[in-house]
Amino acid sequence: MQHSILDRIYIAFLAILIVSFGVLIVFTSFMTRRSLVSEKTDTLANEAALIASQTVVGYISGRYDKPGLEYLFRYYATALEADVWYIDEYGRVVATARAGESVKETPEQVGQIPTNIYQLDPDYRIDQQHSQTGDFYGLYKNDMISVNVPVHLDEMNSDGKVLNTEHRGALILHATVSQINELLRNIYSIVLIPCLVIIVIAFVFLAVVSRKVLTPVKKLSVVANEYSKGNLDVRTEIHSSDEIGQLAESMEYMAAELAKLEQYRRDFVSNISHDFRSPLTSIKGYIEAMKDGTIPPEKQERYLDIVLNETQRLTKLTQGLLDLNNLENYGPYLKLKEFDIIEVINSTLNTFEIKCIEKGVAIYLNNHAEDTVVMADKTKIQQVIYNLIDNALKFTPEGKHIYVTVTDKEKDDKLHISIRDEGMGMDEEMQKKVFIRFYKGDSSRGKDKTGTGLGLAITKEIIKAHNEVITVNSKVDEGTEFAFTLSKASASHNM
Repeated sequence: MQHSILDRIYIAFLAILIVSFGVLIVFTSFMTRRSLVSEKTDTLANEAALIASQTVVGYISGRYDKPGLEYLFRYYATALEADVWYIDEYGRVVATARAGESVKETPEQVGQIPTNIYQLDPDYRIDQQHSQTGDFYGLYKNDMISVNVPVHLDEMNSDGKVLNTEHRGALILHATVSQINELLRNIYSIVLIPCLVIIVIAFVFLAVVSRKVLTPVKKLSVVANEYSKGNLDVRTEIHSSDEIGQLAESMEYMAAELAKLEQYRRDFVSNISHDFRSPLTSIKGYIEAMKDGTIPPEKQERYLDIVLNETQRLTKLTQGLLDLNNLENYGPYLKLKEFDIIEVINSTLNTFEIKCIEKGVAIYLNNHAEDTVVMADKTKIQQVIYNLIDNALKFTPEGKHIYVTVTDKEKDDKLHISIRDEGMGMDEEMQKKVFIRFYKGDSSRGKDKTGTGLGLAITKEIIKAHNEVITVNSKVDEGTEFAFTLSKASASHNM
């Protein structure tokens, strides 16, 4: 049978309470019993000393005979609810008295009182005050508190000064611990009822708190189960500010991101299908046309060039996918070295000279930094700059400008490179998607026939591999600016 979390909490809580109260009761009982026994022992010792100094000494002095001593012992036994023994200095038992009938549990003797104390224990010390708890050498059936108090007879002069002290035996009192046991039983009954009440109250409180906590947990479990089935539109409906609420918020955020990922997957399949289908269709069509004679031999060279261009486009697309996949899965292998970023930018701008002339777009380089030497992978940074300028050129109309700006800031070990165009710009939604593979700003997909939609995605991964950041800022009909940072070479020397 499977138990719920609530059942396990109840069982664990009950076990903890039982063990805790059990340990508390045992410890309290032990300490209480020890305290009561100690107090009872002290009381018996004081009473024994008083009886020894008055009654026993009177017997030794001749003021009482043995019957008179036994009579007084019976009185003390009844009053103290204890057995009274007097033994002389040789260990002989002179007089005894049993506890009276008023004792609820009169001590039951297993055997007869010996005539000499040394019959019980040859090493028994008569001349020292001591006490013990137990059956007194097997004489009693139940536990007893036995107190031994020496009896001394003082010899005095006419002035009342003690001349000599003579040891004349000992007085022994045996008191049952039944009263202590009865008191402990009363303590148990007094403590047990509050413990049970506390347990009941604790369980009620636990039930309220547990249900308050576990109800949203059950909701989270149900929602997580729905997510596992692919139903990402379910919401937890939990809006608390505690850890459960934070977990619910994280789960809903995860579901939203998974939904975006699913949409991205569909877009990815759609985009890659389109980008592969279009050149393949052209290649297939031109080859079939040349094969069946639709395209005459004298014109075939022109169409073979078109087929070659489409093949190169497919190769470029495939290589871009492989590069991006390697970047995301393993990260690029960076060959870091020092180089002047201005030289790389100028070299890259030279490759766009003919395209700019054909399109009527001017590119300007603005350098506002004194130290332009950076520590990075030169080849990959050149690829980044190429991709960003190529992207800007695609969306910049004739007669407009592109600005490449290099700046640094005070107390900053970074160079800031930006590429700003005066093109059509992007809204906020497009800016969020611009670094997604296969995403193209032109929704009609008609203006950019050669692009693969991978350039900006590769650019972001390269900058990310350098532990740098790249941002985009754009306004519709005003243009777009891509900016990224690179670490100065001087900063690495100072580390």
